[in-house]
Amino acid sequence: MAAPVYPAWVSRWISGQWRQRKRPPAIRPTRPLVLANKVANRRELAGEATCLTEMSVMMACWKQNDFNDKACAEEIQTFYDCVAKAEKERKEKKDEYTLSLKGNMPSSKVNSLLRRFPNITRYV
Repeated sequence: MAAPVYPAWVSRWISGQWRQRKRPPAIRPTRPLVLANKVANRRELAGEATCLTEMSVMMACWKQNDFNDKACAEEIQTFYDCVAKAEKERKEKKDEYTLSLKGNMPSSKVNSLLRRFPNITRYV
């Protein structure tokens, strides 16, 4: 018995020749392929809580002394000193362009850098 006769496209499909004839689709960008002058504002992750131990000591003192400030003056002052120190460190850190632990920069700082150094869209 003779082998069955298949159409020509079946033999091309089996051999893989049909892949060579087809060209990949032309990719046409919908927008120009340049960086934008701003990035989307993302919510920055909340930082680590500071002065928790001082605050818990202060509240425990208040609870023991029926919320009397005079009896807990030392604990209150320690808490206020810690808050002032943390605020000072936060302001110093805010001025720097530092990367986070992941190596990312907050979107607000990226936008400020992009305002300082925008893309050149036309030649002089």
